[in-house]
Amino acid sequence: MRSINHWIGGKSIPGGSGRHGTVFDPATGTVQAEVAFASVEEVDQAVAVADEAFGSWRSTSLSRRSEVLFNFRQLLHDRGSEVVDAISAEHGKVRSDAAGELARGLENVEFACGIPSLLKGEFSEQASTGVDVYSIRQPLGVVAGITPFNFPAMVPLWMCANAIACGNTFVLKPSEKDPSASLVLAELFAEAGLPEGVFNVVQGDKVAVDRLLEHPQVAAISFVGSTPVAREIYRRGTDAGKRVQALGGAKNHMVVLPDADVGLAADAAVSAGYGSSGERCMAVSVVVAVGAVADPLVEAIAERATRVKVGPASDPDAEIGPLISAEHRDRVRGYVAGATAEGAEVVLDGGDAGGDGYFFGPSLLDRVQPGTRAYEDEIFGPVLSVTRVDSYAEAVRLVNDNPYGNGTAIFTRDGGAARRFQFEAKCGMVGINVPIPVPVAYYSFGGWKASLFGDRHIYGPEGVDFYTQGKVVTARWPDPATSSVDLGFPRTR
Repeated sequence: MRSINHWIGGKSIPGGSGRHGTVFDPATGTVQAEVAFASVEEVDQAVAVADEAFGSWRSTSLSRRSEVLFNFRQLLHDRGSEVVDAISAEHGKVRSDAAGELARGLENVEFACGIPSLLKGEFSEQASTGVDVYSIRQPLGVVAGITPFNFPAMVPLWMCANAIACGNTFVLKPSEKDPSASLVLAELFAEAGLPEGVFNVVQGDKVAVDRLLEHPQVAAISFVGSTPVAREIYRRGTDAGKRVQALGGAKNHMVVLPDADVGLAADAAVSAGYGSSGERCMAVSVVVAVGAVADPLVEAIAERATRVKVGPASDPDAEIGPLISAEHRDRVRGYVAGATAEGAEVVLDGGDAGGDGYFFGPSLLDRVQPGTRAYEDEIFGPVLSVTRVDSYAEAVRLVNDNPYGNGTAIFTRDGGAARRFQFEAKCGMVGINVPIPVPVAYYSFGGWKASLFGDRHIYGPEGVDFYTQGKVVTARWPDPATSSVDLGFPRTR
């Protein structure tokens, strides 16, 4: 049985707690590895190593940090197949999707390579007579990332690239369902010249998470996962005095107006609803069809969805793979099975995808009403719901009334309607004829409402802000001729 270990201080460390988890092959349902579950003492060891490495790493020049990240970027480019293999083997997503995940993560590394420019401060000469004022940003110390199963490489790269570039040291707690990609990243970081202890991985479960949240030497926590857990991570982390960004769930609505190109909108709905088997926080899960566009749109989506090929990553023709676990597959199946009783029409039922693994094919529910389980819950599977409304105003109301505010999109040929939608939609990311509006790496990713707890979005410029703290320096070099005692409050004149 293959063992998946921790990575602490620049080397693989076998688990010593005696506890472990099982890693399955989602395409076959068979056990493929055991992953060590860290004890409190092992988490403490990782944090202590990271804390010791922080002093020298924060003193490392910006040019050297940038050089290491450029090296890491090149290794990800040249040996990305190793990361893709790890993702597909344990998550189950097809290789093209895994390669796309890596590409988006690589963009964040490339952004972080520009850290010398990103950390430039401001300078005001002669703010007062003989006084200069300038701002600088400095790293926090040891920071931690707690990442989900659905993007085992991209989400860690969202966090660690900026964190390390800013001069912090990093402890990653990846999902126990697909943990191997994190170790590939660790090995490539070491080969890129990153000093020992700057990037560490502790495998594990709630024990590891709880210890990171309470550890006094961990200055900040980044989290991506479900909303109930994100809310708790934010509460506990901030109660412990840490800086926290906790990204939660989503229920992304795609509004299709009557003037939209039906073929374009259907292509987008299928791509964004079923890609990666719907296991994306930015997946479209509700298509809001306005007026007369509903019937032709549902017909076009159904026709395309029946042609999506489901299969294992080993099949080069497969377009979507299995779900992450048998339990999750059965949960997704329950939404489709219960839809009719809630008044919806099951246009496509993906439950007959077949195979020995955790496969579930594209499913399409029409006439889904707010208040039903299929509408309200984050299904996180290849289930696309269509909700019909009569007007643009009703569509926007659905978007804004939803407790989540991760992403939304509108499909229309009307520029005025599109501009109005971007102004009115209460979501952190908006697409106009773009179904999955994940920002490029030089912007920042993040939702509103119950999709984000914290005041800074992840990666990009806001990521740099999150992993640094500001300092303002007011400086005057002594001039004995003008020195005197002044007990009044300092003035700028």
